[in-house]
Amino acid sequence: MSPELLVYATLLISAGVGAVGANLTLLFLFLSHLKLRTDTWGLTLNLSLCDMLFGMSIISVGICGILGGGTFFNTDIACKLVGSVLVLLQVASLNSLAWTTLDKFTEICFPLRYAQIVTKRRIWIILIFLWICAIVVAALPFIGFGEYSFNQDVHMCLPTLNSTTMAYSVVILSGGIITPILAISVLYIAIIHIARSQAKRGTFVCNDQHCYYVPIRSYFRNTLVLIVSAFYLPVCWIPSLTISFYEIFYTDNVPPPAQMASVWLIVLTSGINPWVNSLAQRKYRKALRESWRKLKRIFQDMGVGSETPSENERQSSSQTHHCLPGHNMTSTNPT
Repeated sequence: MSPELLVYATLLISAGVGAVGANLTLLFLFLSHLKLRTDTWGLTLNLSLCDMLFGMSIISVGICGILGGGTFFNTDIACKLVGSVLVLLQVASLNSLAWTTLDKFTEICFPLRYAQIVTKRRIWIILIFLWICAIVVAALPFIGFGEYSFNQDVHMCLPTLNSTTMAYSVVILSGGIITPILAISVLYIAIIHIARSQAKRGTFVCNDQHCYYVPIRSYFRNTLVLIVSAFYLPVCWIPSLTISFYEIFYTDNVPPPAQMASVWLIVLTSGINPWVNSLAQRKYRKALRESWRKLKRIFQDMGVGSETPSENERQSSSQTHHCLPGHNMTSTNPT
């Protein structure tokens, strides 16, 4: 194995492990903190599950396709199944993120009507709709529209995007990738504009005891997360989209390192999503701190519990030693 391929495999598997770990953290918070389960938490849960499963798939692909020499993908059906799973999870993830962003936009722009606009029933309809769209996009090559093939440069099964499959390539890139990414960026830019308007005016925040003025710099500090949310997806996807369109309309002679870097950036988004869109929020940070304190107390109690029996054993052995026949005779000096 070449050093270049070894570095690529290491980065790819590391990004997959990071995605699994970050999304498992978010799922653990949902499991342990019922207050995080709002009416729309299904969208965030769906996004987290898609990203976690995508990270697991990438780890498997990295081990079998790169470190294993790609022998697992020799059969056409295996390659199609692996490629369709990757496309399914990625399209479902992007669409879940788009709908989650729309939910945030609605909550900020229409706070008084939010409860009437966003309901549990509509969330279920959205989830069913986005999974139908993801399944249709992933299943197109099985009905003869497009194809999956083993890409020797990135060592995994992906949709074939070139001049021979131009119609399929344009459909999957524009409908499955570009549209949700543009929607996410536009919605976050609108949210940033609203936050900027509030920052210029300043605001008062009230709790149970009193109201206090929130300075402008506090809003600008919180806006930094929104700016990252608006632009990290385009930054990570632009290299892959550029390479794809270049292969469709010009040639497929793209350097392998460029393709490897573009695939790694896409996998990296699955690990960034939970931090930027959920764990950066105050309520999730608070829940994470509470969970960390509970874990520390559990480990401390386990440590104390393991030390107590040993102390008791020492005391018991000491008492037994004092009660042995002849102990007092040997331990006392004769007069």
